[in-house]
Amino acid sequence: MGKENKRRKRESNEGTIESEPVRDTHDDSDASDGEDETEGMAMIQDGDEVMAPTATVSDGKYHNKQRCLVVCSRGVTARYRHLLEDLRTLMPHHKKESKLDAGRNDSGGRMVNDIALLRSCNSVLFLECRKHMDCYMWLSRLNGDSPGPSVRFLVSNVHTMDELRLTGNCLKGSRPVLSFDESFDRVDHLRLLKGLFIDTFGTPRGHPKAKPFVDRVMCFYHADNRIWVRNYQILEQQPSNAKEAKEAKKLEGQASTTNLVEIGPRFVLNPIRIFKGSFGGPTLYQNAEFVSPNAMRAMEKRKKGTAYMDRKRSRDNRKERREQLVLPVDPLDTVFD
Repeated sequence: MGKENKRRKRESNEGTIESEPVRDTHDDSDASDGEDETEGMAMIQDGDEVMAPTATVSDGKYHNKQRCLVVCSRGVTARYRHLLEDLRTLMPHHKKESKLDAGRNDSGGRMVNDIALLRSCNSVLFLECRKHMDCYMWLSRLNGDSPGPSVRFLVSNVHTMDELRLTGNCLKGSRPVLSFDESFDRVDHLRLLKGLFIDTFGTPRGHPKAKPFVDRVMCFYHADNRIWVRNYQILEQQPSNAKEAKEAKKLEGQASTTNLVEIGPRFVLNPIRIFKGSFGGPTLYQNAEFVSPNAMRAMEKRKKGTAYMDRKRSRDNRKERREQLVLPVDPLDTVFD
C-alpha cells in the first residue's frame, strides 16, 4: 500500500508539472528590457561594459570561516598578559594557545605558523616580550599556499580594561564596527595594515561564539607616525521625560542621542617593518624613523655616564678660574712697614 501511494503521488506531481503553461518571454521583452538591465544585467555605456551593482540578501549562515590564533611568548609581563586577555575577550573568533617558548634562536615564527596550521587558523596575533620590558606585536595572514604578509609593531602606552576602570561596557562576543581615519585609504603601507586589522579584529558574522549585535566601535587613528587604538561603546540614551526629549529634539533633531563611551583597552602601535611572508621574507616597508628601545636606553645611560666627566671638568674649570682671580702685588703695601 505504501508503494502504491508513493507511485500515485509521483504521477500526480508529474501531471501538475506537465500541465504548467510555458511562459513566452518574447512577447513582453520590450517592456522588461529596461528593468532587467538596471537590476543586474551588464549595461553598455559609451562603448564600455559596466556591471550594474546587484543587491545581495544575506542568508544568515556562517560563511566567513575566520579564525585568529592569539598567543604570546614566555616571559611576558603581567601588564602585557592582561592586554592579551582583553584582546581575547574582544575577539570571539580567536583560538587560544599556551605560552610559546622559542628559546634563543629565531624559530619562533616557524613554530607559530605550524601551530596556526594545526589549529586551522588563517591569521595570527603574537605578542613577543623581550627583556621583560619591551613588547612587540606580530600580525600575520596565513591564507593560501603563500602565507603573508606580516607586520611587526612595538607596543607602548598600554592601559588595560581593569586598569582604566572606564564606564563603558558592551556585550561579550558582540561584533565591532572597525573605524579607520582617512590616512588608511591614502598611504600605501597603511592600506595593507588596514586589511590585516580587519582580518584580525573583525568578528565574522554568524560565528558560533559571536552575538548578533553591534554595540561597540574599534577605532584606529594614525598620528605621529604611530597607530592609536581605542575601543568605544555605542551608547544610545533615551530621554527620561518629555522636557528632555523636546530639548534633545531641538538641539540634535531627534529625541534619542548616540554617544561613544570608552571601554578599553588602549594602546599605541609603532610599525617597524612589513614582511612579504609570514614572520619573515622580503621587506615591503621599513620605518626609517623607528628607534629601538635598546638604543634609547643606551643613549640615556650614555648621558648618565658622562656625569663624572662633567663633574671633573667643572672642578678643573673652577681651579683655573680661582688662579685667574689672584690680585696682583701692590707696591704701596710696604710703605708703612
